Amino acid sequence: MSVLTDVPATTSAADVVDTDILIIGAGPSGLYGAYYAGFRGLRVAVMDVLPQCGGQISAMYPEKPIFDIAGFPSVRGRDLVDGLVAQAEPYGPVYLLGQRAVELSRDEDGHPVVRSDTGTTVRAGAVVITGGVGTFTPRPLPAGEDYLGRGQVYFVPDPSVHTGHDIVIVGGGDSAFDWAATLAPLARSVKLVHRRDRFRAHGATVEKVRSLGIEIITDTEVTGLHGADDLEKVTIRHRLTKDTRTLPAQTVVAALGFTADLGPLQNWGLELQARRIAVDTRMATSLPRVFAAGDITDYPGKVRLIAVGFGEVATAVNNAATVIDPEAMLFPGHSTEKEN
Repeated sequence: MSVLTDVPATTSAADVVDTDILIIGAGPSGLYGAYYAGFRGLRVAVMDVLPQCGGQISAMYPEKPIFDIAGFPSVRGRDLVDGLVAQAEPYGPVYLLGQRAVELSRDEDGHPVVRSDTGTTVRAGAVVITGGVGTFTPRPLPAGEDYLGRGQVYFVPDPSVHTGHDIVIVGGGDSAFDWAATLAPLARSVKLVHRRDRFRAHGATVEKVRSLGIEIITDTEVTGLHGADDLEKVTIRHRLTKDTRTLPAQTVVAALGFTADLGPLQNWGLELQARRIAVDTRMATSLPRVFAAGDITDYPGKVRLIAVGFGEVATAVNNAATVIDPEAMLFPGHSTEKEN
């Protein structure tokens, strides 16, 4: 099973879910939080606006190696996410994917009640927000909106889908060059088009793409996508000379970056710092029974790394456990003490 296409225990929209902890955000921190809540014997639900687990990793760089995860000299993004889902799976987390958390209210006991944009209502003993940078939306390719789902994509969760295609990648950042390098061995051809002659991508990544013989077309914009039903070709135009060119293409990857914001969360009454959620040393927010962890948080000395998020969400879940049950111990014991 790959978490990029399937997850266990997924509910449908318009359900009512009762749980001990609701985690908002199915990125690495959220998935590790799902494991840790289960380890503590707590019921857990995980909600995310994206249709798959993994957050930005699954959406933007599932095939890219990650080098700063403790214990792994290198781990592919897809494999890290798969491992996190497998780690939590024995505890039966409920996944609410493709659903945005929009409203926070309280029941008669003061417990959080979260409603999603699809109508799902979650009653929880506590909420842990692990939404990364918040809701991130791809910057559109103006010429390509009519071909979304018919050849134009923003993400490449499964590169094999594009095997044998002529592929045009639009953008000059790390994602654009990473996709070019990843897709080159599978595609019939790969061309990268960027509207400038300078790139935001790391220099080593740019040189890797050049070394693969991929054509990099600069100072050029995509002006049209064409095809009867599905995408067949792309028109590009040089910004200075105005010369046009037609490229064969069954796939266009629009890697133009993303805009990110907290979305509805910013209306919940949370204390914010620089558009991030302020937390204390318990990872508690300014709202009772609401905690946060990962890149979405801010406090003095904050370092935004996946590894830091793992520790923060464990802290959040352990402190949430004592709020849910005041007789619970903050420290749950070591995992090595658990019977197999």
